[in-house]
Amino acid sequence: MGRSMKWVTWENVGIDRIGCAWLIRKWIDPKAQFLFIPSTQSSLPKGAEPFDVPGVRLSHHRGHCSFHALLREYKLEDPILERIARIVDEADTVQEVLLEAAAHGLDVICRGIRLTSPSDAEALERGGAIYEALYAALKADVNEAGGAP
Repeated sequence: MGRSMKWVTWENVGIDRIGCAWLIRKWIDPKAQFLFIPSTQSSLPKGAEPFDVPGVRLSHHRGHCSFHALLREYKLEDPILERIARIVDEADTVQEVLLEAAAHGLDVICRGIRLTSPSDAEALERGGAIYEALYAALKADVNEAGGAP
């Protein structure tokens, strides 16, 4: 995308919304502007792309989180991002089997970031650093192992 877009999601961000915002800024729209609305608001701001809001294109579908929807819609084919999507899935959606050790810790950290941030915008900034670090650590693990994540 050549120009900055406005993106809208519910306020009180958590693991999926923080991850989606990081993904959007890192791989889709580096100059993205984020708007936050109450979960009780039914209308969305005109001209803004909604994510992690029930019933929209970039939300939970077929048991997967919104992070997964962004990967699919924007054709981001990176095994590290797919692993992060599994981690977010496990923390944010009901799973029959728990396989990702990082899921609970990432969820707790994201909740803590939300609770200690003065605004949702600040929570996205702080959380972005966590996702950047997670991506780097998972990539280093792959490089050290010499294989797939």
